[in-house]
Amino acid sequence: MLPLSEVESYCYFYIVLNPNMNQFTDLQAAIDRPEIDHQHYLEVKHIVSQFEKLTDIGVALSSEHNTIQLLEKILVGAISLTNADGGTIYMVRDDRIEAEILHNTSLKSHATSKDGVKIMVPLFGEDGTPNLKNVVSYSYHKDITLNIEDAYNAEGFDFRGTKMFDEKNHYRSTSFLTVPLKNHQYETVGMLQLINAIDSETQKVIPFDAIAQRFCESLASQAATVLTRQQLIIDLEQMFESMIMLIAKALDEKSPYNGGHCRRVPELTTMIAEAAHETKEGYLKDFTLTDADRYELRIAGLLHDCGKITTPEAVVDKATKLETIFDRIHLLETRFEVLKRDAKIAMLKREIEALKTGNELPAAISEYGLKSNLDFLTEEFNFIKTCNTGGEFMSDDKVRRLKSLEEITWQLNGETLPLLSGNELYNLCIARGTLTEAERKIINNHVSVTISMLSAIKWPKHLLRVTEYAGGHHERMDGKGYPKGLTREEMPIQARAMAIADVFEALTASDRPYKQGKKLSEALFILGKMKEEGHIDPDLYDAFIAHDIPRKYAEKFLTSEQVDI
Repeated sequence: MLPLSEVESYCYFYIVLNPNMNQFTDLQAAIDRPEIDHQHYLEVKHIVSQFEKLTDIGVALSSEHNTIQLLEKILVGAISLTNADGGTIYMVRDDRIEAEILHNTSLKSHATSKDGVKIMVPLFGEDGTPNLKNVVSYSYHKDITLNIEDAYNAEGFDFRGTKMFDEKNHYRSTSFLTVPLKNHQYETVGMLQLINAIDSETQKVIPFDAIAQRFCESLASQAATVLTRQQLIIDLEQMFESMIMLIAKALDEKSPYNGGHCRRVPELTTMIAEAAHETKEGYLKDFTLTDADRYELRIAGLLHDCGKITTPEAVVDKATKLETIFDRIHLLETRFEVLKRDAKIAMLKREIEALKTGNELPAAISEYGLKSNLDFLTEEFNFIKTCNTGGEFMSDDKVRRLKSLEEITWQLNGETLPLLSGNELYNLCIARGTLTEAERKIINNHVSVTISMLSAIKWPKHLLRVTEYAGGHHERMDGKGYPKGLTREEMPIQARAMAIADVFEALTASDRPYKQGKKLSEALFILGKMKEEGHIDPDLYDAFIAHDIPRKYAEKFLTSEQVDI
């Protein structure tokens, strides 16, 4: 005689699952019945073991995050629970049901949709009526579990495809069990179909019994819940990435000159980080990347300049030193043309006066003086145009030459005005690039804004360092960067990789309004100097070179004219 507690547990599961025992409403009465003999005990023990197996499968499903692997576990678990020979999981796609994963033990076959498997069952006929000829479609529309003892003798269903498969593979498809997979909104999102239940003793094909069906339905319920959760996670991630791409696109639209930057920097950052990951010696030997790390770094790369969304367009797009709403070089050109016109008029007046007095000016003197004046004005304007581009460093000699033009005046409506205003002279004397010190601070502030914006987001655990990576791309190894003045030891390797990517992309970018993209050799020479000066991480630079990242990047993003090494 079994201990009462063990008998109670077995009888409980047996009563719950066995339709033939549902007349027992009193547990003790069930225990006392002589029917609970050794055979029943074995049956109930089997049921209990199946429950334990179902629990194990449920735990395995809840810990799986890969969709394909999840479907694998669902199908293998269902086959194990019901002792089926094979099965298929279908997913509902709009107006059809498509096979996602197939398995057959006897035929030793296993395949997924990624392997090129194409099995599709239409949910509706050409006239728009529900397709009730196919088993999975019937089960979908009727919203029921379909248990077929023998497909060859089943009426009302089209098994021609099954019979063709059997003939081709020397197989006999007999019993079928088809169960809908429903999500939390009670919508059918997929179908679980098992084929050929096997008797564990005789190894012959038998129908799926009621207990197998109940277990399969229970597993289907768990599976649908996990699949729904997985799909919700995927949907949320896709929505999240779409919003990030929306920000990047907004930056592209805000600054057409800087549009490709938000796309190129994440790719180059990933390439440099992968080079560090593949380095097996020296400082970087212990640095590794997981798929989660790669995803986190990609998100940080896409968002590294999100703060620029608040930066004024006039600063972001300042193509020349004199540009505000428009390039003021054209105003200067007008003034120079006025001076030339005035010089011509003054010369003509002198010639007229000379004729009146009978003292004709020598032609050589008048022409020479006018030509010399006009040549001077043309040469000085061309010099200003060159200074305005911001492409060359402004030496002290160039600054002195510019300031000498302060003495030149021009006339407008009788008023004497300086040829160059104080603001124009100040902008033209910018040493490097096109931005004044005040404008440079506005641009630099975008990193602080980026950090502020990203810090306001409630990041999930696997993205906690996005702000740190994105906010460090303008820091320097020697602590002279911004906004926090971090040193190398205070920065994660990912942020240091992004700093190199940001610099190299800026050097080689050919879509900047104020400069042409540098050739590969020039960019690498400058980057090498930055390494020596403590601007960028030396070990990452070495990995960058050792793994041939410049050439790989050039093949994808640079023009053929830029690739000179």
